[in-house]
Amino acid sequence: MAAPVLRVPGLLPPLRAPLRGCLGPCRVPGSPGAVPVPAPVPVPVPVRAMAGHNRWSKVRNVKGPRDAERSRLLEKMARMLRAAAREGGADPALNPGLAAVVAQCRTLNVPKATIEGALRSVRERPAGAAPLLLTARGPGGSLVLLDVRTDNVRRSQAELRTLLQRHGATLTPDVHPEFQAVGVVRVSGRTLGLEAALDVAAVAGAQDVTTAGDEIQFLCAPSALGSVQQGLVAAGLRPIAAAVQFRPRSALALPDGPRAAAERLLRALAEWPDVHAIVHNVQDIPAVTPGGHSAPDTTDSGQ
Repeated sequence: MAAPVLRVPGLLPPLRAPLRGCLGPCRVPGSPGAVPVPAPVPVPVPVRAMAGHNRWSKVRNVKGPRDAERSRLLEKMARMLRAAAREGGADPALNPGLAAVVAQCRTLNVPKATIEGALRSVRERPAGAAPLLLTARGPGGSLVLLDVRTDNVRRSQAELRTLLQRHGATLTPDVHPEFQAVGVVRVSGRTLGLEAALDVAAVAGAQDVTTAGDEIQFLCAPSALGSVQQGLVAAGLRPIAAAVQFRPRSALALPDGPRAAAERLLRALAEWPDVHAIVHNVQDIPAVTPGGHSAPDTTDSGQ
């Protein structure tokens, strides 16, 4: 049987072969009597999950908290550098306390620019940071005294009020009598035993001697701080620092709930950049930041 010849004027040349898949005579779509052709069915294409989502999750959940922790560490070390420089001078060669903080910064890989910037801020503006003693009442009736160093008192007070309110505490001016001013001269205890320190204290005019880590602290009345320091130097000792500090007159024991809330408050205060020292009256709470947090010490200073 001869193959049918289809002609569509103006569209296609003659077809001289049968169209595959057609039964009987087939016609080109659009011609009279054409067989309808079904529309093609789309084939689903599998889509692979993008790896970018997992990568972002790692950045958000791992790198973000790590960077925030590093930032808090750098700010804390800068605060310690400024505090040590204000206390004994901004030259590490003449200030053993500052030299120790600088050595700690290098151990923690604190950038050199951070160290130099903190010391430069003290050298260039030695009187720019106004000392500010503020007191607060915290959870369970706990008391906190803050030594704040700031160049903007109004800003610091506003920030402190917000921080205290967040932890159930308020600023209050009526608790200053609960803290006692004491003159403290700090000396390294590596070459001086406690018995020898007591003998030196009697000669220098100190009222008491305590230990803190590897340091020995000679306590005296604030008005006698200078003479005690000179007496210790005359006895052959090299004081690390001498300053007037505040200590609570008594320690407060708190139940577990208020004690945990007070500890959270103290940690938050220790991370606040403007704080220079923290004194509180809560019993048995460990130190939060080196050089910035003071646990209760109810040793009788003789006053």
